[in-house]
Amino acid sequence: MLAGWHSRGAGGVGEVSTGWDISTAVFLQSFSVSAKETIAYGVTFKPDGLKMYVIGRSSDSVHEYNLSTAWDISTAIFLQSFSVSAKDANPTGVTFKPDGLKMYVIGFNSDSVHEYNLSTGWDISTAVFLQSFSVSAKDATPTGVTFKPDGLKMYVIGFSSDSVHEYDLG
Repeated sequence: MLAGWHSRGAGGVGEVSTGWDISTAVFLQSFSVSAKETIAYGVTFKPDGLKMYVIGRSSDSVHEYNLSTAWDISTAIFLQSFSVSAKDANPTGVTFKPDGLKMYVIGFNSDSVHEYNLSTGWDISTAVFLQSFSVSAKDATPTGVTFKPDGLKMYVIGFSSDSVHEYDLG
């Protein structure tokens, strides 16, 4: 069989594999984060796959890992942690602006999205709190936050409402 081709899916033999199709998923490996986080809630990656960030409730921190091989979690090495407990003692989600110069954290205790500026992209040790935005009017237990790639929309999801809430930022 040719590289990049597979025989799964509706198209059958000769169909080009393009990714994004979970019907073709095959488990590869796990990477334990329990040395830093025993109640892990969220994970995100730098777009080039060379950094991984984990957030959770037991440490109230964002944990940064370097990956020596892009997107290969078996190569992850812990680098540093950044506590967000001053803003939320039960953080559940973390995401970054595509250039890594802003980090956004959401959690149960504050019911808010917290924005941090990073003076060095993707380096959480340079994070400085900027502002918070309450989402409690729509969900009292928010669990996740993400943005439209251009930053003009923010989406929040949570336990209380079982809904995705869209916010216009521009």
